[in-house]
Amino acid sequence: MPDKSYKLSDYDYHLPQENIAQHPAHKRDQSRLLVVDKVNDTLEHGKFTNIIDSLRSGDLIVVNNTKVFPARILGKKDTGGRVELFLLEFPRQLSPSPEKEGWHEATAIALLKSSKRPKPGSTLHFSPMFTAVVESYQEDGKALVRLHYQLTPTTTDIESVLEAHGQVPLPPYISRNQGTTGEDSKRYQTTFAKHTGSVAAPTAGLHFSSKVLTLIQEKGVLVEHITLHVGYGTFAPVRTEDIRDHNIHREYISISPTTAAAVNRSKKRGGRIWAVGTTSVRTLEYATNEQGDVQPINGVCDLFIYPGYRFRTVDNLITNFHLPQSSLLFLVSALAGRERMLNAYNHAVEQGYRFFSYGDAMAIITKG
Repeated sequence: MPDKSYKLSDYDYHLPQENIAQHPAHKRDQSRLLVVDKVNDTLEHGKFTNIIDSLRSGDLIVVNNTKVFPARILGKKDTGGRVELFLLEFPRQLSPSPEKEGWHEATAIALLKSSKRPKPGSTLHFSPMFTAVVESYQEDGKALVRLHYQLTPTTTDIESVLEAHGQVPLPPYISRNQGTTGEDSKRYQTTFAKHTGSVAAPTAGLHFSSKVLTLIQEKGVLVEHITLHVGYGTFAPVRTEDIRDHNIHREYISISPTTAAAVNRSKKRGGRIWAVGTTSVRTLEYATNEQGDVQPINGVCDLFIYPGYRFRTVDNLITNFHLPQSSLLFLVSALAGRERMLNAYNHAVEQGYRFFSYGDAMAIITKG
């Protein structure tokens, strides 16, 4: 079987249910780390703190500083039946409300889950000070909703309203009976989260404690920030047998002029560019022009990376373990090779590594 395959079935691996992490590691930086060294064709085991040993002065690390918002909100319909509102994007604030004095409003695209779909024009009730009206449905079943809310001394904007009423939107493969916990509100967020807009965490960044970041910088490694707001499409299954036919999801990205200049300077000096997470990879590669220079950007990224892609900026990657037959598995296979990645994944399963969002980490080195 050729290493550069476009067949979906060639990106499968067996993953026992017990390998899917349901909780984070006891401490952020104490998860396990599998180092996949393409240069020396080796696999090494360690703790995440050992990532410092793979770095050297002059390297540059790029992290995604997006912040997850509480996108999952439970409430009731006009009929009294239960409903779950899952916001697919951070609401666009339109305040004050022209209909209710003292109220504010915002709009968003959402998924609705209930025994019977609420009709357009119906109201969803979350509290006496927070409701939503179903405006319309799209062809794909997503709903346009208009949120109505009152501000208080503790809920001063739409973000704090969501924090007061919403829940952390854990991925569907985290299937605990008790649902989300207070632990999730802290641990399903990176220590460098700053710009609100994601419905899922950039999970490779979850391993970085403040201590590890400090030690990295003390070694002479530069740390730069980009933003990619992770959308629900990151969980969309690939249903086409030819992976090139998959309709990749679109996500908002931002790179400041300062970060773009720092990455370009580091590349010219021969420093290695490390991306933290596939989100950082997509952002950097999308913003790189034909001459190999990263450009400042604020826009939407629809870059689909699969084997055969030529990387222009990213040398090495710190990431988590991804779902079988997923677009993220295609991306890491494009970087390190499909057979190498599947061998590493199968080895990780045998060694009891923990997979997916709350799981262990992997470092992929293609430039030593």
